[in-house]
Parts: sequence; structure tokens; C-alpha cells
Amino acid sequence: MTALIASGWRTWRWDGLGIGLAGLCLVHCLATSVILALVASAGVLLFDPIVHEIGLGLAIIFGSLALIKGVFQHGFIMPAAIGALGIGVMAGALTLPHGGGEIVYTIFGVSILALGHDLNLRASR
Repeated sequence: MTALIASGWRTWRWDGLGIGLAGLCLVHCLATSVILALVASAGVLLFDPIVHEIGLGLAIIFGSLALIKGVFQHGFIMPAAIGALGIGVMAGALTLPHGGGEIVYTIFGVSILALGHDLNLRASR
């Protein structure tokens, strides 16, 4: 019983971290849009492409760790497939010019990735 609780905690820790990072990405995208509209110089700092590239790198690392671990733990591949789709949409968004389209696709990808983490967490219970 203790091993099951500890195993669930470890799974929650990775998926919770993934969901938290997805939420931070969502807040970043929305805040950047608002800040860019209000204060051009602050918006440029948050709108820097390196911020997006680092965020995508973190999403790939944490998403892969949590979702692949989940496949081995509970045996369901669907959460990992949905999470991979979200990462792919986020990566595709980086190829778009900075602006509204990139933000929409990034938010869409982050939402799909967060759904994958949520499904992974539910399957682990």
C-alpha cells in the first residue's frame, strides 16, 4: 500500500509539474499580449524568441519524462500520444511569425499537452 501511494506521488509530481509549466506558459502568452499592448519595451523582453525556445525545451523534457513514465506505469499510450501532439503543435508554433497566430497555436498546443498530463495522472490512480 505504501509503495502504491509513493508511486502515485511520484507520478503526480511529474505530471503536476508538467501541468504547472503548461499553466505558466499560458499565463506568459496572455501576459505578453497584454504587456505588449500596454508597454512596448517590456513586451519585447517577454516576446524574445529565446523565451519560447527555452519553454519548448522544458516542455519536451518534462513532458517526455512524465508521459513516458506513465506509459510504463499504467500501460496506456493515449496520454503520451495526446501530450506528444501538444508538444508538436507548440513546436510548430515556433515556425510562425511572432504575433497573434503564434500565440493562438502555442496556447492550443499547451492546452493539448496539459490534457495529456491530466489523462496520464488520471490513468495512474
